[in-house]
Amino acid sequence: MGVTPAAAVLAVDAGNSKTDVALVAADGTVLGTARGGGFQPQAVGVEAAVDVVAAAVRAAVRDAGPRWDAPGGGPYAAHVSACLANADLPVEEEQLTRAVGARAWGASTTVRNDTFAVLRAGVDEPRGVAVVCGAGINCVGMLPDGRTARFLAVGRLSGDWGGGAGLADEALWHAARAEDGRGGPTELARALPAHFHLASMRALIEALHLGRIPARRRHELAPVLFAVAAAGDPVARGLVERLAGEVVAMAGVALERLGLAQTRVPVPVVLGGGVLAAGHRDLDTRIAALLRERAPAAVPRVVTAPPVLGAALLGLDHVAAPAAAGAALRAHYAAAANRAAADHVR
Repeated sequence: MGVTPAAAVLAVDAGNSKTDVALVAADGTVLGTARGGGFQPQAVGVEAAVDVVAAAVRAAVRDAGPRWDAPGGGPYAAHVSACLANADLPVEEEQLTRAVGARAWGASTTVRNDTFAVLRAGVDEPRGVAVVCGAGINCVGMLPDGRTARFLAVGRLSGDWGGGAGLADEALWHAARAEDGRGGPTELARALPAHFHLASMRALIEALHLGRIPARRRHELAPVLFAVAAAGDPVARGLVERLAGEVVAMAGVALERLGLAQTRVPVPVVLGGGVLAAGHRDLDTRIAALLRERAPAAVPRVVTAPPVLGAALLGLDHVAAPAAAGAALRAHYAAAANRAAADHVR
């Protein structure tokens, strides 16, 4: 027998590289989970991208067991909470909401940008701001009454600067000019090609230009940049300083839009994504200092919990689940993280 629609939340966190799905009971029990491929509607089209999510949804339902596999393929939950990459503009959210809702996985469906999942994963109530710095950079804010703060966040076109890909490009630019004499010296000119076991920036530029090194591997250079900065290189340190400024600029504007910039009540500013969760001490220290100047009540915190947790919490918020359900859900993912850490040590 299939689940009655009020029994669970179907949570989806779909990023460019992977999709995580969790079927969650109304008391916060995780019934089934699955991981699928990347969500790339800009590359394959909306329906094909949602097909990738559908495969992960079916796998999560199978993981939950026959009792939860509704005849005819759904609905599986009272509410579908889908936090999706590339849902940047209102028109994109509307299009994706229609496409996901048409699959009838739940009695109702909400689609948000995936940055909201990171925010909710890092706060105990839907109040605060999140800045995510992965391949790119984005920021959102939200209040319990439903008000949000957003940016277009489609790259340089919308005024964005930062993210692992952007940092890698900036590092390459400075290193190339250092080697050929147009720019000042920087250790990046040695460290970047050395990462790929090459002797010079000229060799690295040729390898990237001719495709011998795939373009997708450029993101590997962001950690090299941070290592060079930590060793004291002025050019690399300048890029780290600039990133800190961008993070605080986005967070500060979001806080101001929500009326939280000058409050005396502590406001969480969640930092997520590979770059901000990596624990770069100089970056973390500079972000904290700049935040104190701009919004004294802002409290930065790095979140390493999986974003699907945030998507599920947003779903529990929607169905007015008790606070104990959210606590149980957090405990599940914390225990999973502890097990993974112990397995890594072994």
